[in-house]
Amino acid sequence: MGRVSSGIPGLDQLLNGGIPERNVVLLSGGPGTGKSIFGQQFLFEGLKRGEPGVLVALEEHPVQIRINMAQLGWEVKEYEAQGLFALVDAFTAGIGEAAKREKYVVPTPDDPPTLMDVMRVAVKEVRAKRVVIDSVSTIYFTRPSMARSILLQLKKVLAGLGTTSILVSQVSVGERGFGGPGVEHAADGIIRLDLDEMRGELHRSLIIWKMRGTSHSMKRHPFEITNRGIIVHPEKTLTITQYER
Repeated sequence: MGRVSSGIPGLDQLLNGGIPERNVVLLSGGPGTGKSIFGQQFLFEGLKRGEPGVLVALEEHPVQIRINMAQLGWEVKEYEAQGLFALVDAFTAGIGEAAKREKYVVPTPDDPPTLMDVMRVAVKEVRAKRVVIDSVSTIYFTRPSMARSILLQLKKVLAGLGTTSILVSQVSVGERGFGGPGVEHAADGIIRLDLDEMRGELHRSLIIWKMRGTSHSMKRHPFEITNRGIIVHPEKTLTITQYER
């Protein structure tokens, strides 16, 4: 099975070489854990390797996303101009002057079939190898009972298109789940990002709950967010007691 490099220093080592091709990975975590940065870093690594990508933006304006990525050294405008990268605007619903300049706009972001149709067009046109949806929680926020069903639909589409994908999933502060009932069974892999208070300080850590197609570390590893993205420390582990959580 082929591997896809995450682009995150230290993480591929924990995955014995990277994410298996075509896997749909649920990236779960609370606020401030670095989920969006993780997804953007994964996509930009692909662009550097000649692997086109698509970012489906459900929670932030596409213009702001481009600015945020550029601040981390991930300038995507050139790749967009070359037809190697696409931002699917599932945030503005086409409202606003900036939104009118976007190529891929989802008119009704809360309608999964419409979202998938626009995403499918973008993936095919750029011949994407990597896709990030940030975040899937937004799609089923008003109907959590459909979370697993929607995730399975997305998995079917993304796997059918031959992409390796990251689906960002939100959890609230202190919640230990994965962002929706049954979603953990629908994904090929789950990477959980956490931000926990320990002895008066906040510590970021990562744990790979599952990953089909590869053996992986079963330990919790600390990571940091730098001005160039996320760095995982595979040689270190972190123990969080139930009391500390």
